[in-house]
Amino acid sequence: MQKLKYLQGYPPSLTEQVSGLINSNKLKTFLLNKYPHCHELKTEKALYDLVQEIKSQYLKKSPPVSKVLYDKKIHVINHALGLHSFVSRVQGNKLKAKHEIRISSIFKHAPLPFLRMIVVHELAHLKEKEHNKAFYQLCCHMEPDYHQLEFDMRLFLTQQELAGPIYP
Repeated sequence: MQKLKYLQGYPPSLTEQVSGLINSNKLKTFLLNKYPHCHELKTEKALYDLVQEIKSQYLKKSPPVSKVLYDKKIHVINHALGLHSFVSRVQGNKLKAKHEIRISSIFKHAPLPFLRMIVVHELAHLKEKEHNKAFYQLCCHMEPDYHQLEFDMRLFLTQQELAGPIYP
């Protein structure tokens, strides 16, 4: 059985099912049946608008997000899919804080639910810095299918690593 780096920590029964799909060349078909289309949010302005829409719906009192962008270096350097940066600067006698969200450019060509899941994850860091129970409860509040989407996104990344992009 091949090593499935995106599925480490999942039970062997589940990883064996995924290996079966890979060995029979059915993982791509499975993903395309479940997520037939790639999203259309290709610009950073469109991504920023999505972040603001979700933030205004669920995190009205949280600090503003000053910058949102696709970053092609994230996946390789940080072994992450998105980053939430918090930068503090002294301006006069005040401390100014800026929040930035960077999403891996892999998600420029992914289904909208995966992009939303990553955005929800990074927005949750505005309130909860650590990956704890409260953090995941907030993620599930903003995206009820958060855990299923995270698993499916890991399948998507596995397929992409093995055979390249699934969307033309």
